[in-house]
Amino acid sequence: MLNKLSTKLLTQITGGYYPIPFIFCVLPFVCYAQVDTALQNQSDTLFINSDSLPAQLSFEDSTIFGLSPNAIRSRVDYKSTDSIMLDVKSQKVFMFRENDISYEDIKLKANYVEIEFRNSTVYATGTPDSTGKDEGSPVFTMGNNSFESKSIKYNYETKKGLVNNVITEDAEGYLHGNVIKKMPDDVTNVYQGSYTTCENEVPHFSFSFKKAKVIPDKKIVTGPAYLVIEQVPTPLVVPFGMFPNKKGQRSGIVIPTYGESSNRGFYFESGGYYFAINDYLDFKLVGEIYTLGSWAVEPTVNYRKLYKYNGYFNANYAINYLGEEGSPNYLKSKDFSIRWKHSQDPKARPNGRFSADVNLVSKNSPKLNAPNINTYVTNTFQSGINYSTSFAGKYFFNANLNHSQNTITREVNLTLPSLSFTVNRFYPFRKKIVAGKLKFYDNISVNYSMVAANTINTYDSLIFNEDLTKKLENGMKHSVSISGGSIKLLKNIVWSNSLNFTERWYSQQHIKSWRSDTLFLSEGPVPGYVGTDTIYGFNTARDFGFSSSLSTALYGMFTYKKGPVLAIRHVMKPSLSFNIRPDFGTQFWGYYKYYINENGEKQKYSIYDNFMYGTPPDGRSGALSFRLSNNLEMKVRSQKDTITGSKKIMLIEDFSLSTSYDFARDSLNLSKLTLSGHTKLFKNLQINYNSTFDPYALDSNGRRINKFEWDVNHRLFRTEQHGWRVGLTLNLSSDRLGKEKKSTAGTEQEVKDVNENMEDYVDWSVPWTLNLTYDFRYNIVYSYENGYWDYNISKEKTLIQSIRMNGNVNLTPKWKFGFNTGYDFESNQIVASSFDIYRDLHCWEMRFSWIPMGYMQSWNFSINIKSSLLQDLKLDKKKDYRDY
Repeated sequence: MLNKLSTKLLTQITGGYYPIPFIFCVLPFVCYAQVDTALQNQSDTLFINSDSLPAQLSFEDSTIFGLSPNAIRSRVDYKSTDSIMLDVKSQKVFMFRENDISYEDIKLKANYVEIEFRNSTVYATGTPDSTGKDEGSPVFTMGNNSFESKSIKYNYETKKGLVNNVITEDAEGYLHGNVIKKMPDDVTNVYQGSYTTCENEVPHFSFSFKKAKVIPDKKIVTGPAYLVIEQVPTPLVVPFGMFPNKKGQRSGIVIPTYGESSNRGFYFESGGYYFAINDYLDFKLVGEIYTLGSWAVEPTVNYRKLYKYNGYFNANYAINYLGEEGSPNYLKSKDFSIRWKHSQDPKARPNGRFSADVNLVSKNSPKLNAPNINTYVTNTFQSGINYSTSFAGKYFFNANLNHSQNTITREVNLTLPSLSFTVNRFYPFRKKIVAGKLKFYDNISVNYSMVAANTINTYDSLIFNEDLTKKLENGMKHSVSISGGSIKLLKNIVWSNSLNFTERWYSQQHIKSWRSDTLFLSEGPVPGYVGTDTIYGFNTARDFGFSSSLSTALYGMFTYKKGPVLAIRHVMKPSLSFNIRPDFGTQFWGYYKYYINENGEKQKYSIYDNFMYGTPPDGRSGALSFRLSNNLEMKVRSQKDTITGSKKIMLIEDFSLSTSYDFARDSLNLSKLTLSGHTKLFKNLQINYNSTFDPYALDSNGRRINKFEWDVNHRLFRTEQHGWRVGLTLNLSSDRLGKEKKSTAGTEQEVKDVNENMEDYVDWSVPWTLNLTYDFRYNIVYSYENGYWDYNISKEKTLIQSIRMNGNVNLTPKWKFGFNTGYDFESNQIVASSFDIYRDLHCWEMRFSWIPMGYMQSWNFSINIKSSLLQDLKLDKKKDYRDY
């Protein structure tokens, strides 16, 4: 009854219209049936003067009330930090200070809002502060479109609006307009405006126009437009403008670059069309054409399915003409390259994985079509397609298709395919449920693995011109290892034993014989040669052996009471192993045969020489091997560690020496002594070292003889001719020396864009980086004199040094300098080098790259807009390496 009484009262006050039944209900009982019950707790207050009420009021329960045509039919949420005023007579509501209104898909924020219910309009504007500057300017959002303006007038019934001095973000761009008219179909008409991708209120550049129409999620169409840079109009005028404003991928023309090449003529490069097929697939087709006849076409496909797989395919086919026909430097070549990369998300199939990395090129493609210096200096290209799976948690299968080629020698190696199958270690005598202490036989374990492959070794010019089956090599190898487990002796010594069996399967064998025919080669005729006949059929070759080893670890600790060093710890891990196997070179096994050479001497050979999985070894073996590994680390005082007050520093990660003695051989029983080591200092410097020493002397022909160096030259070992080698790799960056770099991972789309355009990516998060690689080799040349070899006689010691470095540095927050160079001390020359300069111009960017010397000598300058929406608005100048 109270609700009805209040409604009748308001009806007589407002003349039959009561716009109150939406959010501006001032008393709970005024909101009657048209308002959401959730809004009945508003605390606004309506003041009504009792003198203005009619003298007589008539209330009847049978009175029927209708909904005002001006009433709002959807829920409205609102708030205001200052005050809200309701003018009942003029049917207006006034809202002051930081107003926030939400109605259907419309949101409005402004310092001042005026709502007039009689004509269903909303007016909003900012208010001046104490200095006279407007603040709280209206921000109007409808769906995905947002406007920031000086004032807004909007009709929420007709869905039309008028906006003054507006700046709105549309897709990747910003639309400025003096007057914008919003239409019911969400189309926007703009009068006296501009379009830009610069987010500044006063943009660095824009396309200015008089009239434009914005079609949401489709395009922006303008009349005649001209380019404005730093508020200065330019003579660059277009009869009309069309800017895509659809978010995500979109199809369109790829604008080419143009210029002149001294060796190939005038050109258009990298022009074509981009097809945005769907959210998972796109296709780009670009090409280039030169007036002297060269041309190329390059299709690229990118594909991605979330949580499944992603990859891309790129191909390039080019006809290259360098110079004019008849000139000394004239060159014509047909070149191609194919690049395919595919990766599977680990979540797609946890037990199976497919990946591909294919890189095929023709002979001249890396030189004539190299996109960068790294591609140019590369002469070896490899490809691989892999599928791997596992089942039952212990069986693993892997299949590969591999390719390798060298563009200098033109050799091509194909593996079609290679297979592997592995069984996890299992214990045949161990019960599934173990009770009590394990017996010795419970620790006996078995490992099994199988590998198989088909390979073809040929030249790129012969791949399609000969029967490749004649060059096909194949084989399969089975390996079984039976281990007796580890047994501890005297608590600290570990004793382990194993029996190893290997069986090889081949589809052919080679039989050699001496032939007295004359063989004609390019170097000249050769009278007599060793001929090889291939006999096809199923062949097996097996070998086996037994090994036993002892290993332990010895620890030494030196402690200091004073000084910064607290302790130095030395760990030595000696190991002694014995390996024995029978002689598989006897006639009993049939793996080795003889032929008579031109001198009537018997020459022994294996019928499986140079086969992919080798041949069973010739001769007995009973070798005792020794290896000693060393590790050295230091503990120093540290104020940063508040718990222990110390930290560990690795001095030598590993330094090892190894040798062996074969009791079964009749001579040269002692093997060479090998020293190797590596460590990392200061977390950034990696050091590697290796060298080899021979205990046996050489004869006058440089062959090892069964005499020790000590007996001949009075020294324990002879340094191998290649001497020793030291490698240093230094990786420095500001984040390595300072605080740990924070993660700057972007969205999935941003990561995708970076991975697909790595050459153009600039990382500003690391102020500087430096990578340095130093290679030091010491070669010794021996001379034979007075019955022995000695390097002290020849005095020839070759020192080979080379250094390579690359890095970049942020000269200022907007300037970045990068370099890639090196020096060869042997030739006293600077190796292939490149230098890059990058300038961040806010919404623009500038790049300059320079290769000052070598075959790739060139320079390239470009300045362009950052946004991919207007990426074709750029200026390119260059001198190509093919023009020198």
